[in-house]
Amino acid sequence: MTSFADLSDYLKPFPDHTQLPEANGTFVKNFQEHPQSILLTDSITPILQQRHPDGYYCIGQDSGIYWRETDPPEKGAEAPNWFYVPNVPPLLDGTVRRSYVLWREFIAPMIALEFASGDSSEERDKTPWTGKFWVYEQIIHPSFYGIYEVKKASVEVYQLIGGQYQLVPPNSRGHYPINPLGVELGIWQGAYQNLNLPWLRWWDAEGNLLLTGEEREKQVRQQLEQERQRNERLAAQLRAMGIEPDA
Repeated sequence: MTSFADLSDYLKPFPDHTQLPEANGTFVKNFQEHPQSILLTDSITPILQQRHPDGYYCIGQDSGIYWRETDPPEKGAEAPNWFYVPNVPPLLDGTVRRSYVLWREFIAPMIALEFASGDSSEERDKTPWTGKFWVYEQIIHPSFYGIYEVKKASVEVYQLIGGQYQLVPPNSRGHYPINPLGVELGIWQGAYQNLNLPWLRWWDAEGNLLLTGEEREKQVRQQLEQERQRNERLAAQLRAMGIEPDA
């Protein structure tokens, strides 16, 4: 007969984010990955703050999403390069998240992005229980899954429809609409953090590039400078007419 003591191992509560590894010991693949994640987060933050005035959302960057218990534990996690989860607190009991644990919170990410520095076969692997594509589609269930191929400077976006990922067609601007957020995802060529490269970026639904905080500040400075120059030209014209402009 099985005793209560024999069952104790089965009755243990599932671990939370403080009890699971936050790293698997692998290196970031190249020097673009971290700036790319920061660029995505920085530029979409005003949209998310407007969407979540209570601050209830979290963004993961190369952070683990735990979806099953394994030995070792990190084998039961995927770590998208970038993902966004709505309607969850940014901190847990005042503690910074070490990972995102599905069996503790149950809310799927709205979007998960993988930056493929290789041939993208890993990101497209549909092997049950081990392939990334299969795990995202069948277990983690992000509403949108994007594969950014760094070497090709291209991105593919899939939307979860009826339990399966369907390829999202690009719009007339060559962008991929993420309709629940009112944004589009696409490739932008330009300089960011001293690297002139094709970058994965957001646009609004009208096709306006979502700017980083630094870009927004630069835009304001340029507008102020243009206004100052206009005022100086107007003042010079008035003086040429014998009219002293107001101070």
